[in-house]
Amino acid sequence: MYQKTIIFLTILLTSLRSCSSSYPFDPRYEHSISPNVYYETNHQHGHITHNRHMKDPHAAPRSSPRAFNVNSFGAKANGNDDSQAFMKAWEAACSSKGTAYIVVPENRAYTLKPVKFSGPCKSSMIVFKIYGKIEAWKNPSDYRERGFWIVFQTVDNLRVEGGGRVDGNGKIWWPKSCKINPELPCQEAPTAVTFVECNNLMVRNIRLENAQQMHMRVQKCENVKALNLMVKSPGDSPNTDGIHVTGTRNILIQDSIIRTGDDCISIVSGSENVRATGITCGPGHGISIGSLGAHNSEAYVSNVVVSKATLIGTTNGVRIKTWQGGHGMAKNIIFKDILMKNVTNPIIINQNYCDQTKACPEQKSAVQVSNVLYKNIHGTSSSPEAIKFVCSKSIPCQGISLQNVELVDQNTKQDVSKATCSNVKLKSSGRLSSLCT
Repeated sequence: MYQKTIIFLTILLTSLRSCSSSYPFDPRYEHSISPNVYYETNHQHGHITHNRHMKDPHAAPRSSPRAFNVNSFGAKANGNDDSQAFMKAWEAACSSKGTAYIVVPENRAYTLKPVKFSGPCKSSMIVFKIYGKIEAWKNPSDYRERGFWIVFQTVDNLRVEGGGRVDGNGKIWWPKSCKINPELPCQEAPTAVTFVECNNLMVRNIRLENAQQMHMRVQKCENVKALNLMVKSPGDSPNTDGIHVTGTRNILIQDSIIRTGDDCISIVSGSENVRATGITCGPGHGISIGSLGAHNSEAYVSNVVVSKATLIGTTNGVRIKTWQGGHGMAKNIIFKDILMKNVTNPIIINQNYCDQTKACPEQKSAVQVSNVLYKNIHGTSSSPEAIKFVCSKSIPCQGISLQNVELVDQNTKQDVSKATCSNVKLKSSGRLSSLCT
């Protein structure tokens, strides 16, 4: 009986070992690719071989998706430009089949000149694992396309994650902004990370900091999740929007902390089905829809929900801003379950927005703002006027609703009773601390 048991266990262990070589790798798990597990690429034959110095004893089996370590393609992390090594790793991943991983190792800082990671790719999914740090090249003259640093373009089923950092070295750029030095001409500066026409995109668990201008731009994408992000730059850094959404459908921004010198989240024309929840914002300019309609342009934004947000020390809370002379609409917008802490303009619609030194002329056309709900908004205002609805004379705001909006003065803790409401059709219910006169 004892010998039979030994034989049975031997057969069972042998079968388990053989099964392990074909066990499917599940990319849903965050730690499936360890920051210390690197696969090496044979450049002549294009296949993956295990690094003999692999640190993780629980490495994925050989049947796992391919992983491409940027070090294997020549990245040095020594302060010199590593962009070509990153591009080679991208090309290898993009041309492979199945799921491909690009690994940026931990405890190392890689410096990149402007790079564009383009698709479409043969791989069914690319997971860009940033465990270490990526820093922007410091010489502005090397940015030929001045508005971009890292770009992902036309890549479907892309994930960018890993817990690492992306640093735009904005301190090189900020002093040259016309908002810091009005005597200088106003020029565009790079967005740190841009996603263009990327469908089924997920960005999670990374830190974006010190962007040259915007930190992250999501442009003409569909089905996007931005989760657990830390976005940080000084409160006086110019034009450093946290997450900028333009021309994008079906996007969720969730459980993120954003501290910048401009809008924490900005949602502009062509965007619909946008949800932002669990956001902590401040310092910054708040959460904004717009600006819309600049230079007499057409703009459309619809179906936006901002919920469970906390705004701390921001110049604005939840804001809709449009230029005179534009046309189009911003409609079906909900701001709910929001806490304000020492916010200057907690609730604001401004259809006379003018972000330029020269005064903007009064015009008759405007972007129509309609069906906007403010519900369960509480906290403190640093100004005596908590609500400002400054709408167009020719195209008034319609269907604006306030439900349970209670805001008190930051110092006196008394209700902030003053509100400005011009050219707006307003409905109100529940407890309200501010009423339009």
